[in-house]
Amino acid sequence: MVERDEPGRFDDLLTTEDVERLLESGGLRSPAFRLVRADRKLRSGDYLVDVPWRPAAFTGMADVVRVAEAFDEGATLVVQGLHHWWPALGSFCRSLERTLGHPAQANAYSTPRSAQGLPVHHDTHDVFCLQLAGEKRWLVYEPVWELPLKDQRYDRSMGDAGAPVLDVTLQPGDTLYLPRGWMHEAQTSDTESLHLTVGVNVATWLDAFRAALDECGDDVDFRRSPAGSAEALVARLAAKLGPDDVRRRMRRKLVRTRRPVLEGHLAELRALRDLDGASVLERRESVLADLELREGKAVLVFEGRELEFPDRLGRELEFVLATDEPFCAEDLPGKLDADGRLVFVTRLVREGVLRVRPD
Repeated sequence: MVERDEPGRFDDLLTTEDVERLLESGGLRSPAFRLVRADRKLRSGDYLVDVPWRPAAFTGMADVVRVAEAFDEGATLVVQGLHHWWPALGSFCRSLERTLGHPAQANAYSTPRSAQGLPVHHDTHDVFCLQLAGEKRWLVYEPVWELPLKDQRYDRSMGDAGAPVLDVTLQPGDTLYLPRGWMHEAQTSDTESLHLTVGVNVATWLDAFRAALDECGDDVDFRRSPAGSAEALVARLAAKLGPDDVRRRMRRKLVRTRRPVLEGHLAELRALRDLDGASVLERRESVLADLELREGKAVLVFEGRELEFPDRLGRELEFVLATDEPFCAEDLPGKLDADGRLVFVTRLVREGVLRVRPD
């Protein structure tokens, strides 16, 4: 746990007012939110409504009155997958992914006073709990199932929690780290609470073996029916599990599965109208990208997409990915003329790799 005594530390990520506006707008829609109570299961049909529209109804919308009543009676409002649709948390999680090299996600938990949203359980990913407002008491227990996988959610058959090994109350600005598999529960006191859980899905050896095995599909011996000894095949598989190979596959999967974080993109497209060789550009911090050279092509791989360029533009692309400082089209290396450089950077702005810095 990191104690900071710093109210407002996380206000740039999410506030109580943000959550209340989301709910009161009537625009919250399942599965972007749900209600939970530790003492009983809540049925989504009791607080969701379909809104008639043509050509199709808006389904799973929040019934604001029912959600507010349930909250007032002790239900926790969980706002889910915020890294997908709340720009500040999309950027925050992407910065974690760049640093840690593993996928990150974010949910928010708004809990009324004297309430508990979830019973004791474990998470199947590492969690950072960021206390945004109010206070929350956390009871942490040793694992009953060590390092659970994604499909190994807690079940009473795994065992009951013993005595707590940690009993702490988070105040605004505090952070608590919960490794994967550690049992926990959280309760409010006489104040409401808002906290974020930032999950980090750390790759496992099982993931590494599966990724290496997928690459064995090009080896005809792995495609034969099982017969005789597998010793030679096991050795070939082991040869694909060196540290550099494992890191390469992890990085490749991370880069190819990120969704774009494009805050301000429409303004960037407008800014292109006045773009010239002296306009100041910068790479979007949210972009995780790799450059691959293939058969005369320089391929920029990022956010589930591939942009192909002639391989003679490899130096320019390497410059864009390597620089952390603002630059102008005139600063690009390589042999492009002034018009070619503008065409090059314009494409990267349109694709969300670069942005135009305001004057």
